[in-house]
Amino acid sequence: MPITPLAHPGTPDARGPARYLWWLVIRQPWRVLRGSFFGTVWMVGLTLPPYLTSRAIDDGLRARDTGALLTWTAAIVAVGATNALLGMMRHRTMTFIRIDASFRTVQAVVRHATRLGAALPRRLSTGEVIAVGSTDVNRIAQVLTFVGPGVGSVIAYFVVAILLFNVSALLAAIVLVGVPAMVLLVSPMLRRLQRVETEYREQQGVLTALAGDVVSGLRVLSGIGGKELFASRYRQRSAALRDEGYRVGSVASWIHACAVGAPALFLAAVIWLGARTAATGDITVGELVAVYGYVAMLTTPVYFFIETSYDFTRGLVAARRVTTVLNLEPDVTEAPSTVPVPAGPADLHDPVTGLTVPAGTLTVVAADEPAEALALADRLARLTDSDATWGGVPLSGMPFAELRSRVVVADNDAYLFAGSARDTLTPPGEHTPEAIAAAVHTASAEDVLDALPDGLDTAVGNQVRTLSGGQRQRLRLARAVLTDADVLILIEPTSAVDSHTESVIASRLRALRAGRTTVVVSTSPLFLDLADVVAHVHDGAAATGDHETLLHTSPAYHALVDRRTGDDQPAEAGR
Repeated sequence: MPITPLAHPGTPDARGPARYLWWLVIRQPWRVLRGSFFGTVWMVGLTLPPYLTSRAIDDGLRARDTGALLTWTAAIVAVGATNALLGMMRHRTMTFIRIDASFRTVQAVVRHATRLGAALPRRLSTGEVIAVGSTDVNRIAQVLTFVGPGVGSVIAYFVVAILLFNVSALLAAIVLVGVPAMVLLVSPMLRRLQRVETEYREQQGVLTALAGDVVSGLRVLSGIGGKELFASRYRQRSAALRDEGYRVGSVASWIHACAVGAPALFLAAVIWLGARTAATGDITVGELVAVYGYVAMLTTPVYFFIETSYDFTRGLVAARRVTTVLNLEPDVTEAPSTVPVPAGPADLHDPVTGLTVPAGTLTVVAADEPAEALALADRLARLTDSDATWGGVPLSGMPFAELRSRVVVADNDAYLFAGSARDTLTPPGEHTPEAIAAAVHTASAEDVLDALPDGLDTAVGNQVRTLSGGQRQRLRLARAVLTDADVLILIEPTSAVDSHTESVIASRLRALRAGRTTVVVSTSPLFLDLADVVAHVHDGAAATGDHETLLHTSPAYHALVDRRTGDDQPAEAGR
C-alpha cells in the first residue's frame, strides 16, 4: 500500500505534459514494473484457454480419449484460476499506481501553490485551481493504466500473431495488419478530442470561478439587486459549457463505439475467413476454435489500445493544466539572506511612494486607487520584489521565513479553513485562552462565537458560509490579531461591518497593538481619526499627516473621504 501523503513527492518535470506523465511513472519504478509484469502475464495468459480448448477438442473429443479430455479440461480450469489471481494482482497494483500518481500530483501542486503565495490568485482563477484538484488529477492517474494492461496488450498482440502463424500464415498476417488499422481508425478523433477537451477544460475553470464568486458574494448581490444579473451571466456561461460538453461527448462516444464495434467486426471477418479455411481442410476444427478464441481474446488488447489512447489524450490536456500551475513563478525571488531581521521595532520605508511607516504606530493608508494600496502592502511585506526597507535594511536581503512570521498581511477575504472554530481562528503556534479571548474581543467577535452551538469547539465548513460576511470578516481579523506580529498589515478589515462595530474595533485594535507597528488600508473616517499617521496615496505618491490636517490641506484627500462618507463638511467627516 503506498504511503500517503508522500514524505517527499519529488521535483516534478514540468517541461511539458508528456514529460510530467513520464515523471509520474519513473517516481514509482518497482510498482510500475510489477504492474507491467502482472498486466503482461495476465494478458498473455488469456491466450492459453483457446489453445487448451483446441487440444481438448482434437486430442480428446475427436480422438474419443477421455483421459486426454480430462487432462486438458483440468488445465483449462487451472489456467482460468491462475488468470483470475493474476487479474486481481494486476488491478490491485494498478490501483496503487494511480493512487500514488494522484497524491503525488496533489502534493506537487499544493507545495508549489504554497511557494507562490500571494502570486497564485493573481495568475490563476480559483476555478482553475479547483479544477486541477477535482478533475485533472483523476484523469492524469487514469493515464498510468498504460504501464500495466497497456504494455501487456502490446505483448499479447504479438503472441497471438505468433500462435496464429502456426495455424495459418494468412490469418496471422490479417491480425498483424488489422489491429494497428483499428487503432489508427480513431487517431483523427483523438486529435479532435484533444482540441475540444482543452476548450471545455478552460471554460470549466472560468465557470467554476464564477460560481465561487457568486456564492461568496450572494448576500451582497441580493442587497444591491445584482443577483439576477450574475445569475443570468452564470446561465449563459453554463449553457456555453454544456454545448462544449456535448461536443466532447460526441467525439468520446464515437471513440467508445469504435473501441467496442471495430473489434467485433474484425472478429467476425477473421472467423468467417477461418471457417472457410476449415471447410477446405486446411485447419482442423480444434484449430478453428483456437482461432476464434485468439481473435476474441484480441478484442481485450484492442479495447485497451483505444481506451488508453483516449485516456492519454485527456490526460495530456489535464497534465498541461498542471504544468501551467507548476511553471508559475512567485513574485518574490527567494535569494539567500544576507542581513538579519531587525531585533526590535524599526521603521518601514517604501521608495515607490516615499512612505515611511514609523515604528510602533497605527498608520492608516487611504489610496485613491485600491490597487495602489494593495501594491504598497505587498511591497512592505515583501510579497513582491521591491527596494522596500525595514530599519534602513532592504527586505530583499532578510531571511524569508522569519520575515513572513514577523510581518503579516491579512486580507479581508482570507480563506477560512474547515475544522473546529478554534482551528479556523488560531494561526500556527501556541495560543493561550487569554490571548484568544483578547483577539476575539478586539475583533468584537464574541457574539459570533456565542452563536455557535459549542463555541470554539463547533465544527465549521470551508469559509464558514453559515455566517454572514461581517461575521466572517471579524473572525479573520481576530485570527490576524492573534499572530501577534511585529508588523501587522490589515486590508480593509471592517468593510463588511456596521459603523458602530467598526468604531469599537478601531479603538480596541489601537489599544491592543499599542507600541507595535500596525498598518491599516482603509478609507473609513473611524480608522483615519484614530490613526497616529495617515498616508494618502495619490498619483503614486504618499502624503502623510493626521486626519484633520489632511482634510483641510489636501483637496484630493477630502474628496476621497467625502466619497466614502457622503458628507460635504470636512469637520463632520473627521468625527
